[in-house]
Amino acid sequence: MRIWRHIPVLFLLGAFIALTGCQEKVPQYGVEARQALASTRREVWAVAPAINLSGQVEVDPLLQADIAYGQLQHVQGLTVVPVNRVAEVYASLRIEQVQSAEQAAIVCDLLGCDVLVVATVTAYDPYNPPKLGASLQLFRKPASFSRPEQIDPRALSRAAAPLASESLPQQAEFEQAVGMYDAANGSVREALAVYVAGRNDPLGPTGAKEYLVSMERYCGFVYHELIGQLLKKKDGTL
Repeated sequence: MRIWRHIPVLFLLGAFIALTGCQEKVPQYGVEARQALASTRREVWAVAPAINLSGQVEVDPLLQADIAYGQLQHVQGLTVVPVNRVAEVYASLRIEQVQSAEQAAIVCDLLGCDVLVVATVTAYDPYNPPKLGASLQLFRKPASFSRPEQIDPRALSRAAAPLASESLPQQAEFEQAVGMYDAANGSVREALAVYVAGRNDPLGPTGAKEYLVSMERYCGFVYHELIGQLLKKKDGTL
């Protein structure tokens, strides 16, 4: 008779163990599977308004730059200057975009930063499966750079259109990361799955598919990958 008295307690204990066991299997939210990106040098980077070469009018250069800025903020060792600050300097110089290493160095000097990052969108398809072709150009201000006392916007424009036989000055440090990220490609989906782990709400209505139906989130993934390429090139590991 005493055994029957303990059955409700045993039943509740078993239910509790089963419940806690199931909870442990739920993916954690906010714990990224991949280690955070990091720079080996503490530097100040600025993000310029993006350049749209995709031919798609729905591409917002400021939004694309803000997404890249958001990803750079997570890089350990970097202090990142917001896009609106760079846009203000562009306006003061009467330029729409950086077209030469000298222009980039002047922008960096006016902002007090070491590097100017410019994003370019070459392909854009927001429909599932999304596709984004993009590049990130990294212009580094030379250590010996001295900003001229008088900056002539017209002279900057002329300098930004060099002859076909000319190239960027040798003293300018220039790095670039380029990629075409089509979510219909299996390798891209694998990289996306690694990026998504821990970054999306596993109990949300769309789960990991959120990054396939939200183009802003997908763009964040692409810029994260391109930033990783840039850091590897900068640190000499790629």
